[in-house]
Amino acid sequence: MTATATPAASPGATGEQPGVRLARSRRNAELSLLLLALVLVAAYGATVEATVLDTVTPDFWVPAAVLAAVFLALHVAIRFLAPFADPALLPAVALLNGIGVGFLRRLDLGRAAPEDRESLAIFAGQGGRQFAWTLAAVVLAAGLLALMRDHRAVSRYAYTLGLAGIVLVMIPAVLPAKYSEIYGAKLWIKVGGFTIQPGEFAKLALLAFFAYYLVRKREVLSLASRRVLGIDFPRGRDLGPVLAVWALSLLVLVFEKDLGTSLLYFGMFVVTLYIATERVSWLLIGLLLFFGGAYLAYVLGGTIGGPFANFHLRAEIWLDPFAKPYDDGYQLVQGLLGLGSGGLFGSGPGGGEPLEIPEVQNDFIFAGIGEEIGLFGLSALLVVYLLIVERGLRAALAVRDSFGKLLAGGLAFTLGLQVFVIVGGISKLIPLTGQTTPFLSAGGSSLMANWLLIAVLLRVSDAARRPVTPGPAARPGGGPPEQLHGAPTEVIRT
Repeated sequence: MTATATPAASPGATGEQPGVRLARSRRNAELSLLLLALVLVAAYGATVEATVLDTVTPDFWVPAAVLAAVFLALHVAIRFLAPFADPALLPAVALLNGIGVGFLRRLDLGRAAPEDRESLAIFAGQGGRQFAWTLAAVVLAAGLLALMRDHRAVSRYAYTLGLAGIVLVMIPAVLPAKYSEIYGAKLWIKVGGFTIQPGEFAKLALLAFFAYYLVRKREVLSLASRRVLGIDFPRGRDLGPVLAVWALSLLVLVFEKDLGTSLLYFGMFVVTLYIATERVSWLLIGLLLFFGGAYLAYVLGGTIGGPFANFHLRAEIWLDPFAKPYDDGYQLVQGLLGLGSGGLFGSGPGGGEPLEIPEVQNDFIFAGIGEEIGLFGLSALLVVYLLIVERGLRAALAVRDSFGKLLAGGLAFTLGLQVFVIVGGISKLIPLTGQTTPFLSAGGSSLMANWLLIAVLLRVSDAARRPVTPGPAARPGGGPPEQLHGAPTEVIRT
């Protein structure tokens, strides 16, 4: 009698494909974290009403419920479009976005007459507009996930994106001041009552180009000419790309009159270059070039004025804001006083005086929130930002193609640098900038651009965490996992 071997049950026989259980587990974790974030947003809204109105209205839950519907819809979309994506990204961003909407509604309540506050419509004022922008931004992010099924496809349009990024950066600089300038910085396009900040979208386009260019040129840029104090420095003829981006950043500093935007563009290129080459010398060269150029602009602003005058004034305010506390330094002084009066624990949501800070809904929203939630609360928000950056860097480390590594690493660093630039400005660490705080500040440009950034990180993390299955049919595009449309196929060492 011959024994017949029983074949092992295949994944298809059990009805479950490889990785399905892993994907479901990650999405369930995302759902749990998202519900926790939404509970915190609802609690924040209720506390604001209890403080400002001395009561909690029966409709306090409506804003949180609307946000919950929007974010849960995106969660469902991620289940189908990016099932292996990082489960911490969406809840962290939803928490920040929700707190931002809640604080803007708190400002609306503060501006209303005391007798009208309780009857103020849920979707009125800046809070209501931010609801609409949040819906548009989330729909845009879901649309990008649906269209971009493989992040490597972006590299096909790298030069087009690079050109588009440069055009978006330069448009405000060439427009007349009445169409582009707000509080001295030329960062906007103003048409009637509509305002857009094209630089928010330019950073995404430029970073995609930087990633593609550096993947193709990383071997050349990694070559060293001499070693100084244990650091390998590049050849002189390889400095061209860095000098070109440096010149572009200085043009932004001079003609758009904003240090933060200039630092953002140059910083994300230099750091992406460092990720590609692993040469510390590029960081040192970048720092020397940028701070040297900024100091030169400051000196020229004090001597010849002209296009350098605005930056010189901002630097003077930064050095001594209390020299003219009711004139040029008023905004920074009020922001510092708000942060100082908040102390460790703050005055409680709704208990401060954030409306004393000019433009508190935009670049000074961190100071307004800090007065009410204190140092501990601000530290918690910074930890949430740090979590988003860390998860983005983790996706960059795990993804298997060089373009994805540079794209995700650059996007994560750019978000972190933008937070540093705005928090550094309001805390007097660096001169004031015109940057917005991601996901918190009022405005559609910043919100939509940063949700697009998160969508790209979700797509890259999905590719990084997706189980590897042999065979070309199992991979997007059918090619080797490291192939990048003619670019080198080796993986960047991490």
